[in-house]
Amino acid sequence: MGTGTTVVFLVVVGARFLVPLLIPRFPLPAVLAALLLDGVDQTIFQALGYDPPGYQGYDKAMDIYYLSIAYLSTLRNWADVNALAVARVLFFYRLVGVVAFEATQWSPMLLIFPNMFEYFFIAYEIVRCRWDPTRRSRRFWILTAAAIWIFLKLPQEYWIHVAQLDFTDSVSAHPGWWAFVAVVLLATAPVVAHYLRPRLPAPDHRGLRLAADPLPAQVDTEAKRAAWVAAHGRLWSLATLEKVVLVGLVCVLYGEVLPNVRSSGTALFLGVGAFVVVNAVLSLAVSRRSRSVDSAVLEFGVRVVVNVALVLVAGWLLRRGGGSLNVRDALFFVGLLSLITLLYDGYRPIADARFAGTGAGGHGESAAGDLEGTADR
Repeated sequence: MGTGTTVVFLVVVGARFLVPLLIPRFPLPAVLAALLLDGVDQTIFQALGYDPPGYQGYDKAMDIYYLSIAYLSTLRNWADVNALAVARVLFFYRLVGVVAFEATQWSPMLLIFPNMFEYFFIAYEIVRCRWDPTRRSRRFWILTAAAIWIFLKLPQEYWIHVAQLDFTDSVSAHPGWWAFVAVVLLATAPVVAHYLRPRLPAPDHRGLRLAADPLPAQVDTEAKRAAWVAAHGRLWSLATLEKVVLVGLVCVLYGEVLPNVRSSGTALFLGVGAFVVVNAVLSLAVSRRSRSVDSAVLEFGVRVVVNVALVLVAGWLLRRGGGSLNVRDALFFVGLLSLITLLYDGYRPIADARFAGTGAGGHGESAAGDLEGTADR
């Protein structure tokens, strides 16, 4: 691989890791950029005559990475409780489906569990750019998800995972047919736009709101979020359960799709769950002592150091008991676990404070009882 190819490869892979970090602050542009990168990265490599070994597994892992950050950003940004509830269901539904697919390698599993969350996220952010999403009803968001499933995801998932067709190969094999389709779409787009535009509701604000909306006043600073967690945080809660399931399933998927990771899915899930709980205990203790780290980079570094120490201790205990731990694989998951828990603990209190009293966030008190969660910072 030449120097130029190496530079392009590093730029593309670096962008796939860095661009998703912009999703919490610039949701729509960043998620569209991540989606575009996901679609063109291998095409770029093929144009350079380079086929990265094992890249298919890393490609799937990076998809999981940016979708997880998109879900976490809904906790930070979304002001509509119904849309957030639909997004949560769609995200975890897909996550469970991908885990099942990787365990069984049965392609229809991805048709049964389509990735509707990604397009639902985009739909919400398109609405938010011009309108107040809280003025939409629960029925509106459910119908939006249903339309995405029927008209977008079912055909796409069937095309990719059941029929196993490739778009580039299909265009090359039938260029005339695809040219006709393109002409029809270009011709009908202005007609559809002309028909729909007068029927759209009046915009609720001027211009396009591409940046995320301001945070609720009660948690718009690190200090206020730490105070919220100190007052409302609980270890044994739905929030902790959600965090264990989220991080555990993501790590299990990474263990399945990455070529050099070999670990039992159940053992990996249980081990990651234990790490998440230990992290929750430590960060909740820090919040209750009114201590906070102002720099996200510094806090991430602290979490990595703590988790590396936990990995080394776990490896030592396993060796004393006659077991073993692949420290190299474990250290990879340390970085993933640290980043996701950092974002979750930073964004969950925002949703909890915004929806306090509705039961939607997890910290707020509801009629169902104490749903207070461990959103540590």
